[in-house]
Amino acid sequence: MAELDDHFEPTDSGASETYPMQCSALRKNGFVMLKSRPCKIVEMSTSKTGKHGHAKVHMVGIDIFSNKKYEDICPSTHNMDVPNVKREDLQLIAISDDGFLTLMNESGDLREDLKIPDGDLGEQLRFDFENGKDLLCTVLKACGEECVIAIKTNTALDK
Repeated sequence: MAELDDHFEPTDSGASETYPMQCSALRKNGFVMLKSRPCKIVEMSTSKTGKHGHAKVHMVGIDIFSNKKYEDICPSTHNMDVPNVKREDLQLIAISDDGFLTLMNESGDLREDLKIPDGDLGEQLRFDFENGKDLLCTVLKACGEECVIAIKTNTALDK
């Protein structure tokens, strides 16, 4: 009998990175995919129905990772993709010489795959850590990307 040499590709849980939502149900400060990028909605306006019927929704969003501004216009009855955004607070343990953060989650697992964010946030993070502050980093994860979007002083240790 011929030997079977099957090769199976590993996959994830099958949970989608986005889900559909009717354009008219989207709200300011919510998330939406604009130009295939996960964005936070900062401005929304709806135009009146015209001669041929559809009200249009004009959206302005800021990319949650690169802070670039994106705009889109969509009929209010159409569906738009909304990214599944996960937010997690991780404790900062160390900063490596090559700019990677060592972070610990609540169950004690360590991660060393996130870089220091660019700009003022990264400088503030490095400054506070070097001055001995115990920091919590807020990590946002969507569409296979993740980055540190905020830092705060860990107050849980004071209790």
